[in-house]
Amino acid sequence: MGEDFKDRRVILVLIGGFLLLSGVVIGFFGPLEMYCFYLFSEGGRFHYEGFGFGSFMFGNIAAQIIGYYLIAAVCVPLGYGHLTARRWARKLTLTLLWFWVVFGIPLIVVFLFTLFSSKELSIIAGLAALVIAGLAYFVAPWLLMRFYRSRDVRLTFEMRDPKPSWIDDLPQPVLVLGTLLLFFIVVLHIPIFFSGIFPFFGLLLVDLAGIMMIDVSIFCLAGLTWGVLKLKPWAWWGSLVYLSLLTVSVAVTFSQYSLADILSRMRFPPTEIGFLDGLPFHGFHLALALGVPLLITLGLLVFSKRYFGRPSLNSSDKA
Repeated sequence: MGEDFKDRRVILVLIGGFLLLSGVVIGFFGPLEMYCFYLFSEGGRFHYEGFGFGSFMFGNIAAQIIGYYLIAAVCVPLGYGHLTARRWARKLTLTLLWFWVVFGIPLIVVFLFTLFSSKELSIIAGLAALVIAGLAYFVAPWLLMRFYRSRDVRLTFEMRDPKPSWIDDLPQPVLVLGTLLLFFIVVLHIPIFFSGIFPFFGLLLVDLAGIMMIDVSIFCLAGLTWGVLKLKPWAWWGSLVYLSLLTVSVAVTFSQYSLADILSRMRFPPTEIGFLDGLPFHGFHLALALGVPLLITLGLLVFSKRYFGRPSLNSSDKA
């Protein structure tokens, strides 16, 4: 390559080993977490009347299992990419770090809510969870982005894997956008476990009506995601319409409902209603938690407009 740089291979191997090991361990907890269904089912140690598909705790457990598998599906390939110094690993890592900047806050809120609502934590453990969550969002991603964007890291990957892949040919903003849309597809499956709740321009749809709208939304988004990653102009316009309508629907619907109204539509068991109704949350908070990431994604979509429909990309656009 002819350029002098500091080889970061050792650090990348350490990161790759950590990612691979983490992915395997977290993936192992996916099937293990399914045992919780037995604990809450009839005859289990934590059983209560009404637990089952559509209850809060059932959906909570299912969401955790999906999270375990999703993290494993990300960490294992990235770990392999670091260990073998594949240049796509750098590009995907930067993509996921930007993804974390967009979704970090709402995901941390959901994580802490799930943790404190399903686990009995001591004060020390609770404070430790808050500190770790803060470091995970406000410190780690920015330091890692600086590391992966450095010239030494870039050249370390390129020296061992000189041939670009299709991932390298995609501009970074478009790759981040595609990752966000893929994540939305996963997230849209979660409400199915919670009575199929779906915000529809002021109405809270539940049960079959809600699930049907979720189904339509997932299939539309899958097609748009494919088009976005192919840099199709129709996918950009379709995503603009889709995300705009979804953002308005989320904001208009949840902002006019109280937490009690939302819980009553979801028809959780009395035991769960008694716990959830006392939480200091309102529909307005839910509108913010869901609406802000959607607005940021819309902003990224607008920023990425210049990449769609272009016959070729400069190398400066791809980085």
